[in-house]
Amino acid sequence: MTVRVIVEADGGSRGNPGQASYGALIRDADTGQIIDQRGETIGIATNNVAEYRGLIAGLEMAREHTPDAELEVRMDSKLVIEQMAGRWKVKHVDMKPLVLQAQQLLPPSVTWTWVPREQNTAADALANAALDDQAAGGSGLVAEPGPARRKATKASVTSTGWSAARGEPTTIILLRHGVTESTDRRVFSGSGGSDPALTEIGEEQAARAAAWLERHGGIDAVVSSPMQRTRQTAGIVAAILGRDVDIDEGLAETAFGDWDGFTFAEIQERWPSEMTAWLGSTAVPPPGGEAFDDVDARIAVARERILQAYAGKTVVAVSHVTPIKLLLRQALDAPMSLIYRMELDAASITTIAWWPDGNSSVRNFNIVPE
Repeated sequence: MTVRVIVEADGGSRGNPGQASYGALIRDADTGQIIDQRGETIGIATNNVAEYRGLIAGLEMAREHTPDAELEVRMDSKLVIEQMAGRWKVKHVDMKPLVLQAQQLLPPSVTWTWVPREQNTAADALANAALDDQAAGGSGLVAEPGPARRKATKASVTSTGWSAARGEPTTIILLRHGVTESTDRRVFSGSGGSDPALTEIGEEQAARAAAWLERHGGIDAVVSSPMQRTRQTAGIVAAILGRDVDIDEGLAETAFGDWDGFTFAEIQERWPSEMTAWLGSTAVPPPGGEAFDDVDARIAVARERILQAYAGKTVVAVSHVTPIKLLLRQALDAPMSLIYRMELDAASITTIAWWPDGNSSVRNFNIVPE
């Protein structure tokens, strides 16, 4: 007999963006009994980000409890339903990593159903309960198995290697450095280049990032790339939050070799064939530089160092565009081509939780503190 399961999910932000949360549950389609449910706060986010986080939570529960079931997803978000069904394009950069994460959790058979808000009250209640719990001084987490949980088919590890996360996560808050003169000129600026300092605006951006981190619960440690602009950014954050700065060489930006200090257009004009080869394969380095594949391997080693040194803690890792994109790629287990489809602003924040068993969860992307 085919098992049929319904995912109900919602998310919301009190401020848009503001304090946000999601609610998600899975229920037996035939009996209506709830198998599992969860509501959780996610910090400052938009309504759309919160809605996608609700969808991801629902898909995770479905994979854990009923991996072989036929799935119907019901949400009152027209945007999420239409984008996931492939009828609307995903245009906003903040949505793309979340869409990819959701797609990786999908079973072979999924039906996407938009429902009016009044038919999605259970998920909405979970999201609001999480925010209310946080406002009352609680953890902001509401999770309670439903009455049908013991009757549901239990999950096994699938061919993707995914399993339910276990243990306490280590949260890595990836902070891109503030602006430099090279940032303003939009030139390649990597390891072995001129190593520019922050501008006055860059220093202000670092201070705003520190204030944002303080408002959202603070941090346990600060780790930085060895380059001047990241050390300065990290130093400002650490001074405001009362922490020291540890340096990790692995967090340095890609070495761009002969291209350092030139704009994209200038490189295309001076090194046209080399640029074509570089754009065509992440295994090809710039002349005298470092291939993205090699940076990816370096970043993976740095990530493991951080996870071992700060297990179960929240650590800010101050780095650069390429390393941050690659860490996000690793968290999503996505192809290398993903790095060409993301844009990271100066002094932006991207947060990833890593569990001891290897699971990871992207909690936000490219947030620019104001």
